[in-house]
Amino acid sequence: MIYKAAVVTASLALVANGAQPGAPAPVAAPMRELEWGQINFLHTTDIHGWLGGHLQEPQYSADWGDYISFTEHMRKKADEKGVDILIVDTGDRVEGNGLYDSSNPKGRYTYDIFGEQNVDILCTGNHELYQADAVTREHSITVPHFKDAYLASNLDYIEPETGNQIPQAKRYIKFKTKNQGYSVVALGFLFDFDRNANNSVVIPVEDAMKQKWFQNAIREKPDLFVVIGHVGLRMAEYEKIFKVIRDENWYTPIAFLGGHAHVRDARKFDEKAVAIASGRYFETIGWMSIDGIKKKNKDTASTNAEVTFKRRYIDNNVLGLQYHAGVDEKDFLTDHGRNVSQMITKARKTLNLDQKIGCSPQDLWMTRAKYPSDASIFTWLEKEVVPDTIVNKDRADKPRLAIVNTGAIRFDIFKGAFTKDSTFLISPFTSTFNYIPDVPYDVAKKVLQLLNGGGPVFEGALNPKHLSIPEQMAPSPFLGKEPSPRTTSNSRPKFSAHGEQQPLIEGDNKDYGGDDDEPQLVNGYTTKDDLGDDGDDAVHSPIKFYSVPNCIQSQVAFPEAADPETVDLVFIDYVQPWIIPALKFSGGDYEAENITEYLDMTLTDAIAGWVKAHWEDGC
Repeated sequence: MIYKAAVVTASLALVANGAQPGAPAPVAAPMRELEWGQINFLHTTDIHGWLGGHLQEPQYSADWGDYISFTEHMRKKADEKGVDILIVDTGDRVEGNGLYDSSNPKGRYTYDIFGEQNVDILCTGNHELYQADAVTREHSITVPHFKDAYLASNLDYIEPETGNQIPQAKRYIKFKTKNQGYSVVALGFLFDFDRNANNSVVIPVEDAMKQKWFQNAIREKPDLFVVIGHVGLRMAEYEKIFKVIRDENWYTPIAFLGGHAHVRDARKFDEKAVAIASGRYFETIGWMSIDGIKKKNKDTASTNAEVTFKRRYIDNNVLGLQYHAGVDEKDFLTDHGRNVSQMITKARKTLNLDQKIGCSPQDLWMTRAKYPSDASIFTWLEKEVVPDTIVNKDRADKPRLAIVNTGAIRFDIFKGAFTKDSTFLISPFTSTFNYIPDVPYDVAKKVLQLLNGGGPVFEGALNPKHLSIPEQMAPSPFLGKEPSPRTTSNSRPKFSAHGEQQPLIEGDNKDYGGDDDEPQLVNGYTTKDDLGDDGDDAVHSPIKFYSVPNCIQSQVAFPEAADPETVDLVFIDYVQPWIIPALKFSGGDYEAENITEYLDMTLTDAIAGWVKAHWEDGC
């Protein structure tokens, strides 16, 4: 058996109260231990405002105050062991939860709540950069709060007063670890993002690595390089950074901590360089440990040092955190952690996030149900929400094709209460809807196929994979090869000739277990990565996942007898850069000047309005 046979000690009572009122109690599960090393990391990424935890999922119900309590216990544990621990966050802290998105200004409470954590190294994500006001808040609030811990190796800020382009924060830092005095050089990158607001500048990674500061940094001769970044582990940017550092430092260990892809993953670049990505939405706390680090003697490192990397993906619930911290329920919450939980509770109450808008009659899934199907959130959007809500009254009788990218949807809908908070969990973005009127149908009908199929029509940054959900943008080679109770599919995500999906894993998601005295397993992540299939701290029953297209399309107000001659081509404005190339490739003669506003309504508001009108209170 690859995990501890006993259920966690802290779970003998089976439940512990979540920090937020109404949070579900976590469920006991068989656990795998954290393996400590000389230098250890706790890692969060792509939190997207979920500082209150998951109020409908017990295995992820701990909040930011619980995490602060946990890190305080783990720092004490590291001191007792005489080893070092570093707390890391790799960006996308904003957009995706009512706690951030529903306040005015956005983040009115979340910047302070997040700032209560003692983070040792952090960087920005692309979501901090979409809106100019978010860029400004990051520069004026988060950067000065965390001081030298904040890294911006390839990100600049445009000062509004002078127009000067300055580094958003320090390019890199060099420090010695607290307990063992290891020399560390840390860098913090963002992938080559090009949709940023005009008060920020993202320097392409290859260009940043040519700059003098970077060339100096890789010649610092530390005992360990730490590269954090809002970069998917399978993206080219990390491959390039690894190669340049390794060419200059043949034997120095390199720890990469990444994000953006919303997955649990570990990638092995070589025997002395490993990367970890720690999921999304504060579901996961990543753990990575490194052993065998040798202090350098003058200008050389030992060529014989054997370095080992270990990793765990910690389910963010109180039971698991108590277990790994080695404390029981009554001793787990620290005063600081309890106060932060109270800050979250107060903010949620002030924002009225539990206000019920309607009652969902069923679960609707992003990737846990086939598209199209009645259980798919994208089918619901395509067949119900968009036709009913995305309507320009002056052109309501005109046949139209309405396109929404799947990346505009961020989370599932659970059966039961649909709240004010739910609207932001599902789709938090400010994009509205534009259109081109009276497009020949023979031209317009080809656009969706191009958006989903890609090809030479789209060049460079217009890769249509950026329209899809983050998990599919730079997928792990193990996607679709997760263990299953019955069998495992080795096929990658794909579509049949008719556009129907193939499952990423076979089998079902029923609970399973071994011996009769073992607990039934909760559905959850069963991660496989470059280091094996034992990374998850809690042993789960596998979930079947399905791939999704880049975009979906609603066909509205079509005549019954025959296809229309022309249609209004409507699209969420995020998709706009891809529309004109697709139309031209399809035989249309259109330019950006042909695009006008169709409806000044966000998808967030459209969903909320539809729910209020169609899902009457019944829960």
